[in-house]
Amino acid sequence: MKFLLAAVNAKYIHSNLAVYSLKAYAEKYGSGREAGCAIGIGEYTINQSPDEILRELYMARPDVVGFSCYIWNIDCVRQLTALIGQVMPEVPVWLGGPEVSWEAEEQLASMPEIAGIMIGEGEETFLELTEHYLGTGKELSRIRGLVYREGGRILRTGSRPALELSRLPFPYEDLAAFDRRLLYYESSRGCPFSCSYCLSSVDKKLRFRDLELVYRELGLFLDRGVRQVKFIDRTFNCKKSHAMAIWNYLASHDNGITNFHFEISADLLDDEMTAVLSRMRPGLVQLEIGIQSTCPQTIEAIHRRTDLEQAGRMIRQVHAFRNIHQHLDLIAGLPMEDYERFGQSFDDVYRLHPDQLQLGFLKVLKGTVMKEEAEQYGLLYHRRPPYEVLATRWLPYEKLLRLKRVEQLVETYYNSGQFTMTLQALEHRYDSPFHMYEEMGDFFDEKGFFAVSPSREERYQRLEAFLSVRFPSFQEADRQLLTWDCYLRENAKKRPAFALDQQFWSKAVSDFFAEENRQNRYFPHYAGLSYRQLLRQVHMEVFTFDIPTLAAEGILQKQTLYVCFDYGKRGKLDYNSQTRILPADLFS
Repeated sequence: MKFLLAAVNAKYIHSNLAVYSLKAYAEKYGSGREAGCAIGIGEYTINQSPDEILRELYMARPDVVGFSCYIWNIDCVRQLTALIGQVMPEVPVWLGGPEVSWEAEEQLASMPEIAGIMIGEGEETFLELTEHYLGTGKELSRIRGLVYREGGRILRTGSRPALELSRLPFPYEDLAAFDRRLLYYESSRGCPFSCSYCLSSVDKKLRFRDLELVYRELGLFLDRGVRQVKFIDRTFNCKKSHAMAIWNYLASHDNGITNFHFEISADLLDDEMTAVLSRMRPGLVQLEIGIQSTCPQTIEAIHRRTDLEQAGRMIRQVHAFRNIHQHLDLIAGLPMEDYERFGQSFDDVYRLHPDQLQLGFLKVLKGTVMKEEAEQYGLLYHRRPPYEVLATRWLPYEKLLRLKRVEQLVETYYNSGQFTMTLQALEHRYDSPFHMYEEMGDFFDEKGFFAVSPSREERYQRLEAFLSVRFPSFQEADRQLLTWDCYLRENAKKRPAFALDQQFWSKAVSDFFAEENRQNRYFPHYAGLSYRQLLRQVHMEVFTFDIPTLAAEGILQKQTLYVCFDYGKRGKLDYNSQTRILPADLFS
C-alpha cells in the first residue's frame, strides 16, 4: 500500500514541515513498513497548473492521498480533489491542516469526493490512519481526531490529546534533498497568548522539545550547511531559558552560512538576551516581531498583551548592533483603529528602522475569536481564502484602498533595500513617514503607475518623476542620491538616464583605476585581476553635493565625493555593496 502525502507550497523554495513530520512519525512508531506500507511525499507549488500536479499524482499510483491545507493552497487543493475524484475515484483522499480543521463538517459536505479530514495535530492520527488502511489498526470510529464520511453520514470522533513534543522524530531524512530550500523546524508548540485574530492562540498547551534533541538536530542543519532554517514556534522567546539555550548554542556553533529565523515578542527580550544576540555573526539570526498596532484601545480589543515601550527599547537596542535583521509587522483593519490612527502606528513602527516593515491586512480566520466578533466590529471580508478584511466600523473600503497603495510602495521602495539613500533624504522633508508614502501613492495613482508592474529601472524612474515634481529645488541632489542607490546594489551595465554626466572626471577616474590595477593600494583583494576585470568588481561615481559653509548662514559650497562601490564585498544584512570614499587629492 502506498500513502502519498501531498503539499502544495506557496513557492518552490519552501518546504512543508507537516508532511515530513507525519511521515517520520508513522515510520518510527507504526508497523507500516513491515506490513508493506510505503509513505511517499509529493511537493508542488501553487504556480503549477492543477493538470500538471494531477498528472504527477496519478503517475505516483497511490492507494491513499493526503493533502496539507492552508489558506494559500486550499483553492488549488479543492480543484485537485475534484479531479482525483474523476480520474482516480477508487483512491481515498484525506485532508489535514489549519484551513480544514475548523468547520470540518461543512468542508466535508462541500467536497463529496474526499473521504475525511484529520483535525488538529496529525502525527498520531495519521499513524493510526495508515494502520487502518493496512487492515492492522483500528476502525475509523475509534481513531481520535477525524471527521469522516460513512454511509451518507458525516461523523466526528473524539479530540486527540496533545502530543509530547520530544516524541517527534527528526523530520528530514535526507538534508541533501533540500539544497537551497527553506527548511522549517519547531522546538515548541502552542502559544501563551490570546490574540483574537490568530489561530495559534487556540492551542493553549504550550510544550517544548527537549533541548538535547534540539541541539542534535540543529547540529545536523549546521553540519550540512543548510541555507535557512525557519523556526515556526509561535512566540520563540516566551520561555527565556529555552530561547537563551538555543541562541547560545547557535552563537557557539555557527558555521558561517546558515541563517535561523525566529518569531519573537520584543517586549519579552531583556538585556541578558540581547547580550547573546549582540555577539552573533551578522546574518546568523533574523527576528520577526509582530507589533500589529500601537493603539492602546486596539491592543486591548484584540486581547493582546504588549509593553510597547519595552518593545521599542529592545528593538532599538538590537538595531544598534547592526548584525540582526529585524522584520516588524503591522496589521491594518484591526478593531478600534481608524485610518488616521493607523497612520500613527505606521509612523511609530517605521521610526524603529526595521530592515523590513510588513504592512499586512487583517485576515478573519475560521476558528478565531475575531471571526466570532466580526459582526460586532462591522468587519466586511472576503468569504474565500485568505479571508482578508475589506472594511470595518472604523476603516471604510475607500481608506483601505489607500492603505493598499502605501503597502505596495513600502514593499517596492523600503523593503527592497534598494533606495536607502534617497528615502533617508526624503524622510527629512516630511513630518510623518506615513504622509510621505500617502503623497507618493497619490502621485503614482494619478500617473497610472500601479497598473503595470515595473522593471527595476522603472522603479527608479518613477521615484525620480515624483521627486522632480514634488521637490524641484532638490532635483540635482535627488538624482545623485538615486544614482548612488542604483550603483549601491549592482554595477549597472546601462547607465541610469537620470544620472549626472561624469565626463568631467572620466580621465581622472580612468587614471586611478590604471594605477590601482598596478599598485593594488585600495582594493588589494583584487590583486591579479586585469584592468577590465577590476572595473567589473568596482565602480566609481563622482558626486557633487551642496553643503552649508561656516562662513555665512545660508551660503552653500559644493563638495565633491569620489565614491567606489565594491561588489565583491557586500553587507550581510542588506546585500548592498561596500562603499569607500577616496581622498579628493587623488584626483586633483
